[in-house]
Amino acid sequence: MSDTPAYSNVTEYFGCNVFSDTVMRERLPKSVYKSVQRTKQFGIALEPAVADVVANAMKDWAVEHGATHYTHWFQPMTGVTAEKHDAFITPTDHGRIILEFSGKELIKGEPDASSFPSGGLRATFEARGYTAWDPTSDAFIKDDSLYIPTAFCSYTGEILDKKTPLLRSMNIVGEQALRILRLFGNQSATRVMTTVGAEQEYFLVDKSYFDQREDLVITGRTLFGAKPPKGQELEDHYFGNIKQRVSDYMKELDYELWKLGVYAKTKHNEAAPAQHELAPVFTTSNIAADQNQLTMELMKKIARKHNLICLLHEKPFAGINGSGKHNNWSLTSNDGQNLLDPGATPQDNMQFLTFLCAILKGVHEYAPLLRLSAASAGNDHRLGGNEAPPAIISVFIGSELEAVIEALESGKPYVSNTAEFDIGVDALPNFKKDTTDRNRTSPFAFTGNKFEFRMLGSADSISCTNTILNTIVAEELRQFADELEQAENFDKALKKLLVRTIKEHKQIIFNGNGYADEWVAEAEKRGLPNLVSTVDCVPLYKRDEYVELFERFKVYSRVEIESRTEILLENYTKVITIEALTMLDMARKQIIPAAVKVTKDVCDAALSKKQLGLDAAFETGYASRLSGLTAGIGNAVNILDEKLTAAQAIADVEGAAKFCRSDVFTAMQSMRALVDELETIVSAKDWPMPSYTDLLFSV
Repeated sequence: MSDTPAYSNVTEYFGCNVFSDTVMRERLPKSVYKSVQRTKQFGIALEPAVADVVANAMKDWAVEHGATHYTHWFQPMTGVTAEKHDAFITPTDHGRIILEFSGKELIKGEPDASSFPSGGLRATFEARGYTAWDPTSDAFIKDDSLYIPTAFCSYTGEILDKKTPLLRSMNIVGEQALRILRLFGNQSATRVMTTVGAEQEYFLVDKSYFDQREDLVITGRTLFGAKPPKGQELEDHYFGNIKQRVSDYMKELDYELWKLGVYAKTKHNEAAPAQHELAPVFTTSNIAADQNQLTMELMKKIARKHNLICLLHEKPFAGINGSGKHNNWSLTSNDGQNLLDPGATPQDNMQFLTFLCAILKGVHEYAPLLRLSAASAGNDHRLGGNEAPPAIISVFIGSELEAVIEALESGKPYVSNTAEFDIGVDALPNFKKDTTDRNRTSPFAFTGNKFEFRMLGSADSISCTNTILNTIVAEELRQFADELEQAENFDKALKKLLVRTIKEHKQIIFNGNGYADEWVAEAEKRGLPNLVSTVDCVPLYKRDEYVELFERFKVYSRVEIESRTEILLENYTKVITIEALTMLDMARKQIIPAAVKVTKDVCDAALSKKQLGLDAAFETGYASRLSGLTAGIGNAVNILDEKLTAAQAIADVEGAAKFCRSDVFTAMQSMRALVDELETIVSAKDWPMPSYTDLLFSV
């Protein structure tokens, strides 16, 4: 896309396709507008008459912008979004129509619930489900339809989506955070929100090469592929000059995102060749989740317009960095405070330390929950490599904060670079933001006024992680508030609480190199779990203490947790199965035939040389190596086929997933090693698919 004047005038078109607060102010009667604001801020349901006015204004605005349909846009457990489009038309006499959209249609939809993952909550013949408008996330126009962000539940009330639990968790952590603020004398704040900025990594490859790779087309990652002569060893791609073709793509992506009110802020080349990143400005968690889904959708759609393919798989290429999604999370109040900002006064510092200690305690006690929030077959390839955090959950807080924590625990003075402070209620140091280095090996790192959860895979929805994070922090703040509200002397009780919390949970703090082998041994000594794969951590979802946590706050019921556990394990098995079937198909139809042909050509060449009385030792040896690898691949095909058949015979969901991890995946890796070795000795013209060099360096 060229840099036209229209593109340059961002302030004029930003959010032009959003039914935003500004649009509502202009189009709604003042009383209706105030009702909508009360709904947004306090969750108060709209009266039917008010909903009708809002719906009609939405429809008029959408039609003026070219929309002909509306859709309730929701986030089922597939990990992507879903939508069913209905036209605004209503038949009238004489074969004419009018355009109508009622409050009832705005507030509630009725999609088929039986065709989405439900983990046993819904039988196939029980189809009815409901979508419910989320008024806190603005409606928008895309592809001539009015998109209405919604929650999704079954006919019997169980939640079937990722947004509903997120909204619930946002409410409960806000409620508990307010209790803490009241204890510190804050009477001005009436609401605390969780905010998120989701950095999105992705790859761009040429569409013509993508179309020739069955593995990329079907699974999103290369199941075979020999290492190219050059990868990311020279570190020349990271923050490097953006190629024109990629720059044109990024410009159009920004343009389309800005029209939808997405605060796309930063773009750059990432570490691996053909890898890039987009980072937005922070917004509330549910809006961030909606906007990240939109971002991923538009990344893929716009790439095709530039004859590119956007790959969001966590590990599309072996041997180079995969792609993650960094979930930057914080707490803010509606009186202008960032509750994770260390602050400029002793009182603010004490408040900050209270929230910090609650988060440390929560991450320590519920580490397996955070780990499983980033669990997927794709992300298993990425975690633990020298490119992403290890599978061990720990917290980085930096040397200065760690020194403050240690001083508070010991009761000894804290000495900064400039002065000495007694650790007490009235004399805490004034911290500066970003006084410590960032730690890219930490899965949960404090970065000045927020925590960065770096474990998420690039294709993941951020809803699950933030639901879990909000809930565990709400629980710790609840415990803190329960104790402190009963205290006769708040200052003494607070110091006692913080010291106890630090003593019991400081082992979760680790500021060192998470890639080092020594850390694995150290983490084991500290009792920190190392849940390497999806099948190691997902079954833990159903632990009684975790179920009690979610049920206490009505985020999930036991049956909803059980269904999600089953969905995650089923999805893991399905992904591995699809990948294995794709490998078998490629091996049988492309790789083995190509190897046989090349071997025949070499044997023919050897025979010709012998007939001429020439030495054919090289050709004979080459043919022998080709034949040996081909035979090995054929045997690997049989083994993988047998393992896959055995996996499909296992009825137990958890058992099938574990077998896929231990046996099917191992057989896949063995086959890949043979195929990748074969690729290194076959000419490019004879190899049946584009190489890593083609894919990574052609854009």
